[in-house]
Amino acid sequence: MRPDVPWVTIVWNDPINLMSYVTYVFQTVFGYPRAKAEKLMLDVHYKGKAVVASGTREEMERDAQILHSYGLWATIQQDR
Repeated sequence: MRPDVPWVTIVWNDPINLMSYVTYVFQTVFGYPRAKAEKLMLDVHYKGKAVVASGTREEMERDAQILHSYGLWATIQQDR
């Protein structure tokens, strides 16, 4: 692992959460404008996943935990 390579948080599609709710969570957690939150939500819905944040491993672990608390399926990985 190279420490200079950032980590990413990925949100995966699920059959439970409404698209409007996922958009709301992205706006609430990350402060994204509605248009960006909707684009990410559509990527999750149609592509099955979306990278919603990047940064240090610790930041991404925190983001994933927060997303889990909202009921979203999120994982982290080191970006390639």
